[in-house]
Amino acid sequence: MPKAFQVSLAPRQLTQTINPWSWTFGDFSLFSINLGQSAAPGVESRVLAEVGSYGRQIGRISDALKVLLDWAEAQPNGLSGKDPAIKALRLQIEHVDVIKREEGT
Repeated sequence: MPKAFQVSLAPRQLTQTINPWSWTFGDFSLFSINLGQSAAPGVESRVLAEVGSYGRQIGRISDALKVLLDWAEAQPNGLSGKDPAIKALRLQIEHVDVIKREEGT
């Protein structure tokens, strides 16, 4: 028996990704995030554009702190890794490292 003629006026898959963070129009954006007053907004804007995001900056600082902590703990009578603040910092740095490995970066 011949197949009936079928016409579809809609696509088979009806999904659409909506990302309002990408709705920008030049210098105008539908969303604005203000994390507080900046004493020098021009400097802050340039640092973010030219140096790196807050996450990248904090990541570099964490990497440097890890090197310093390793060195300080290796010194005779050096830092103790038992200090709660140092333990918390090391755990946080390790957690970020795990996420980076999982994401392939």
